[in-house]
Amino acid sequence: MKVKVGINGYGTIGKRAATAINQQDDMEVVGVTKTRPTYEAVTANELKLPLYVPSEEAIQDFTKAGIKVAGTIKELYKKCDIIIDCTPGDVAEGYKKEYSDAGIKGIFQGGEDHSLTGISFNAMANYKESWGAQFSRVVSCNTTGLIRTLYPLDKKFKVQNVFSTLIRRSADPNDSKKGPINAIEPSLKIPTHHGPDVQSIMPWLNIQTMAVKVPTTLMHLHTVMVKLGTQTTTEDVIALWKKTPRVRLVKGKSGIKSSAQIMDLARDLGRPRGDMYEIIVWEDGVKVVGDTLYYYQAVHQESDVIPEIVDCIRSMCKMEEDASRSMKKTDKAMGI
Repeated sequence: MKVKVGINGYGTIGKRAATAINQQDDMEVVGVTKTRPTYEAVTANELKLPLYVPSEEAIQDFTKAGIKVAGTIKELYKKCDIIIDCTPGDVAEGYKKEYSDAGIKGIFQGGEDHSLTGISFNAMANYKESWGAQFSRVVSCNTTGLIRTLYPLDKKFKVQNVFSTLIRRSADPNDSKKGPINAIEPSLKIPTHHGPDVQSIMPWLNIQTMAVKVPTTLMHLHTVMVKLGTQTTTEDVIALWKKTPRVRLVKGKSGIKSSAQIMDLARDLGRPRGDMYEIIVWEDGVKVVGDTLYYYQAVHQESDVIPEIVDCIRSMCKMEEDASRSMKKTDKAMGI
């Protein structure tokens, strides 16, 4: 029997989660929500995803726009076992109460604070912590990216400390309200929230982060310096990442020198929406000097958390006890 999943907020993350969930054979999307009759609501209709709205009044607005509505969000709660909350910031607390009152589970996104759920999720690093939980939080795209490469390093080489600078995209590609910006803007709060967010999954890790916003919409890029507790070589690190799920190594020598070529690669691979779910590491940009490892990685902010959401559903709904098996199942269905 498939787990029934609702998605509250059919936007950048929500629509990708819907596609990924419906690719799995053990779960299905039973409804998505929109607050306004936008093109994404029209797309939901075209994809035959039942569409729910905030209120009876909103039904009239959508109907006038020619968009078919299945009911209100309260009716969606009755149809699902778990809901993926992809709503904007500052409303999650209210929705959490609604989910609780409805007796359903809820997964929140990394834009919310860890304290909202008390549990943060990464499939590789702490899958079992969300086992059977009512609420969990899949950490942000950048946090997911850092954990994907740092967790296996820490397991094998005992990471002593990490320093990373995040070169951040200014907005998502479809967000004309925020960008493009003709500037380079430093984050003046030091450290940025990314280090503590990594520690919500790996509390023992000594990590510091800084960030700079730049005029691009394609991806984030991280420069990472890691002090290792075990002596190793560049080749050993590369070999480790080649075996790590959801990490893809590329080479500048082969023509992939920037985020633009990475997104072109995703399109060439035939990925839905041109998404790159893996964290990209430049193999020819990896270097161990003494006890310090240096590397660059790229994060596709619209999609790297999507397989994590799928695995989080399995953990919270007690569908698959083994993290590795869940990840393999997810990745095979998504073509990762």
